Amino acid sequence: MLMFNLLLSKLSTLQPCVLCEHANAQNQRSVCNDCWQHLKVQPQHLNKQDISILTTAQYQYPINKIIQKFKYNHQLQYLRLFSDLLDQIKIPNVQAIVAMPISTARLHERGFNQAHLLAKIIAKKYRLPIWAPIERIKEHSQKGQSRSERLTNNIQQQFKIKDKQRIKYRHVLIIDDVVTTGSSIQALKLKLEQIGCKHIHVICIAAVA
Repeated sequence: MLMFNLLLSKLSTLQPCVLCEHANAQNQRSVCNDCWQHLKVQPQHLNKQDISILTTAQYQYPINKIIQKFKYNHQLQYLRLFSDLLDQIKIPNVQAIVAMPISTARLHERGFNQAHLLAKIIAKKYRLPIWAPIERIKEHSQKGQSRSERLTNNIQQQFKIKDKQRIKYRHVLIIDDVVTTGSSIQALKLKLEQIGCKHIHVICIAAVA
């Protein structure tokens, strides 16, 4: 049994890099050392819409292309990489995780909520519940819009508190894949505050400068 476990451990280190697909025996990450350096991982706090947002990297090449392939081309193998990125930051002390909701139409179109998949990574590692007290009743794509268009879009009307919603958690963590202007996060934060959340933290994989 000991030899079998050692063999499994050895095989796990030989999984190919999810980016270049070369043998990845240098470390326990999903990517090789060269690709990891190329990602320019640099966790930092950014302030958008007067909200402090913790991000792992800037939304630039190759992170931007990876997120686009994950979200629009169903390349879910990149979840392993996102897990590695989230390991680089300190998760705040919270009671629950709130994934940025997407509309039912967008869910049917895409097949999954990318933020919910990211939330599951943190929930599993830290044994936290995923809480969904807010729904998104409509959604306008921000892809291709200017910064002013994103800011002026009436984002508040896109979010709604679910019926008969009672406060369960006062310390929560919002998780999303990309933050641009911060308007969606601000709208979600305001709804959470309306139902009694007192301390709301935010983490995103990448941020648009």
